[in-house]
Parts: sequence; C-alpha cells; structure tokens
Amino acid sequence: MKRRGRGVACCWYGIARTAAVDRAGAWVELDDGGTVKVTTGVTEIGEGILTTLCQIAAEEMGVRPKDVTLGDNDTARAPEAAHAGATRQTYIIGNAVASACRDARDKFIKEMAQHWNVPGELIDTRAGEVWVRGRDLRMSMAEAVDVLKKQHGIVIVGSGSYTSLHTPLDPETGRGEPWQSYVFGTQIIEVEVDTDTGEVQVLGVWAAHDVGRAVNPQGVEGQIEGAVVMALGQALMEDFTLKDGRTTTPGFAKYILPTSLDVPQVNSIIIEDRDPKTPLGVKGIGEPAMVPTAPAIINAIYDAVGVRITRLPATPERVLEALRAKRANEADIAL
Repeated sequence: MKRRGRGVACCWYGIARTAAVDRAGAWVELDDGGTVKVTTGVTEIGEGILTTLCQIAAEEMGVRPKDVTLGDNDTARAPEAAHAGATRQTYIIGNAVASACRDARDKFIKEMAQHWNVPGELIDTRAGEVWVRGRDLRMSMAEAVDVLKKQHGIVIVGSGSYTSLHTPLDPETGRGEPWQSYVFGTQIIEVEVDTDTGEVQVLGVWAAHDVGRAVNPQGVEGQIEGAVVMALGQALMEDFTLKDGRTTTPGFAKYILPTSLDVPQVNSIIIEDRDPKTPLGVKGIGEPAMVPTAPAIINAIYDAVGVRITRLPATPERVLEALRAKRANEADIAL
C-alpha cells in the first residue's frame, strides 16, 4: 500500500562570518569600446558567480552585461578574493566588485562633467550610453572613453574591497556575533511511502528562501534546486559506512546517489529582503537551501505512515524496520 504525506521544515543560516576576517578586492577599468574590464581573484566552481559579477558590473557602470569582461583570476596578477565556499561569493566578492565599479564610475562622471562643463549630478549612464539630463548632450560609452583618452589623457580605473564587520568571539565566554547577516527559508515536501517495500518517493518540493536581493533569479533557482537534490540524497539514499576503519561503500554501486528519475518538481519561491549592511543588499543561497530539505522529508514520512526516522538516510530497510516496530507496539497495546 502506498500512502502520501507532507512535511514542513524551516531554517536560518549565517552569511558573512565576522568572528574571523573575510575579505575580497577588485579592480575595474573602463576600456576601449565602452567595455568594462573587471579583475578579481574569484574562482568559478559552477555556481554562476561569473555571470552574477558581470550583471553587477553592468548595472553599476551603466553598460550591457555583454560588454563586461572578467580578467584572469590568478591572484599573482589580480586582487585576492579568498575561497569559493561558505555561501560568500555574491556577498563578499559581489560587493567588492560593486565598490570598485562605483569608484570607477565616480571618476568617469567627474571627468565627463568637466568635459561637458555641467554638474556631475546631472549625468546618467545606462545600456552603454552617457547623457546629461535636461540637455542635448549624449554619446555612447565608447565615444566617451575615446574622448577622455585622446583629448584629456584620462584612463578610468577604479578599485574596491569589501569585508564583513568584525566582531570576534570572546575567547572565555564564546559570546559575540559570528555572522553579519542571516537568511531564512521554509520548505514543504510531499512524499509517497510504500508500506510493503519501505521505498520513499519525493513527489514535490515547495521551497521559499530569503536571498536578500536576487541579482540573477534564474541562478538563484538553480542553486535552490541543486541544494534540494543534494539534500534528497542525504535524506533517502547516501549512506557512507565504515568497518574496521575501511569504507564498505567505496563506489557508486553501493553508495547510491539521486538520479534524474529521483528528482521531483522543485517550486522555488524567491523572497527578497535586502540586507541593509551592504552596498548591494545581497545575501546568499549556496548552502542554506540544503538545510530544511531532509527534516521536511522525515516529517512527511511521519505524516504518511506515522513512524519517526531518527537516523539518516531513511532507506527502505530503515523505514520497514520502523513500520514493523510500530505494528508490534500497536499489537502489544491491543493485548
């Protein structure tokens, strides 16, 4: 017999550690053709940070994303950006790039204001053009860069860095503020449990997560979906075991991972509660979306068949064992 159930779980997760120093730097140049060159030591590991940084630079400089070039990330030739992990890329490096872009744009506006002999606050840039509000003065960014270089000998270069507010933990009491910001999330998961085999199938996931400001909504959805799939494996099938100090699950024949047939429809709901402590208002979503998935699945199993699994993963064997124990307990009570 197959029974369905739904479970819910909530989470909170710290972003931008403050107990230890975290930092990143960036250089930005307004280059020939009105393009923007960004140099930072960021490492792309598949999470889409390079696309996000291009979007940030384009928005801050007033150019199109396709006009942004990311330079070599070798830290022998680029400012340090620290590691790719801890849900920090968009938060730390994104804000560093934004700060560098604002430095470069301020310099650009100042030089264009002098060239046009107008107040800098009247100048706007967007989609690769620069103009003066209320005046018939407009040119492409490519033309503006050419004018500044050839007529004024100016090369627009900006720099910036970003670090979280440091509040070291008290070495005696452990008290302090370990994180600068927090994200929150809730997931509802529906499962189907086969009471004859113990198999659990996840039918659907509804995941609502606070991400601060969604620079790339499609990328955010991808991060949530990837996190859910990883946590699904943790909850239902990935079981690393040891015997006498040696693993008994050395390959994927025994260490089972989710396949495309195991992945349900993931419905992502993006909540934008901007972080007031940063220039961009962004937070992070790389790891937080994993946190509520397994608890929601376990709660859904309980809702479906009334057994509480207390050890992960909830393999068919463990579900069947829990169901047998429940039936035995019910029989004892009946007697």
